[in-house]
Amino acid sequence: MRVGIIVPQGWTGEYDGWDPARAWDRTVAVAHEAEMLGFDSIWLFDHVQTEPMPTDEITFEAFVGLSALAVETARVRLGHLVLCAGYRNPALVAKMISTLDVVSGGRAELGLGAGWKEDEYVAYGWGFPPLRTRMEALEDALEITSRMLAGRHATYSGPTASVVDAINVPAGLQRPRIPILVGGNGPNRTWRLAARFADELNLDWFTPDEIREARSVIASRCEEAGRDPATLRLSVNVGRLQSEPEGDARIDLLRQYADIGVDRVMTMLRASAADDGALERFAEDCIRAGAELDA
Repeated sequence: MRVGIIVPQGWTGEYDGWDPARAWDRTVAVAHEAEMLGFDSIWLFDHVQTEPMPTDEITFEAFVGLSALAVETARVRLGHLVLCAGYRNPALVAKMISTLDVVSGGRAELGLGAGWKEDEYVAYGWGFPPLRTRMEALEDALEITSRMLAGRHATYSGPTASVVDAINVPAGLQRPRIPILVGGNGPNRTWRLAARFADELNLDWFTPDEIREARSVIASRCEEAGRDPATLRLSVNVGRLQSEPEGDARIDLLRQYADIGVDRVMTMLRASAADDGALERFAEDCIRAGAELDA
């Protein structure tokens, strides 16, 4: 099992009261340390205002932030957990992630989800479409980006987005394409979209027991799509890892995810924004749990 680190960007309040330049320097430092310690990947959330309530505090934008981290690192994979399909034109997203893949030497992953944070939608002028419309936007985004990442001229018309003979050159360095990750917990629409389009399904805050129960449903969604379930990787954003006591409790939780066949866990250690040893102690627990670190 691989482990990814969601680096601090201010969204959960970890940079409240900080000077922006100091905060960004810390984000870069955590990314450097994550790479040095052997973690598989680094991630940013796609949010523009703080959580749980919007405040006048730092939240670094995800695409610019990840692009900057691409030139600050050399090995770690790079992704968003996950891009909100309703925040950007999907054809432009395909162009942006393709460029990021080249800039990073072939390390980008495209994470997409339907979005949920109503205050951001409203404040930034996107409205807040009903869930059905947000799911249509996710499907359109997956249709468009998957075609454009394949390096072909893309034509598609859906209820929320369309392209006409769109050219995407370069389509990135990775072959056969930049990996696509679909994030979301919905067994009906989201998991079916992951089965059709994704290389990886990312579940949000699922416990090991919940994943165990979900596996048969995920497999059935793949089978509906005519796909071998073994070809869809499974990852989980584990919020509990930032609050779980260090040592045995955290090690046991990581082992449980590994034992049920999770391919990758991602987590944000909020303490890493201010605690120089937090990431190193987490790496030690990961190694004791049998996770793969490339140190």
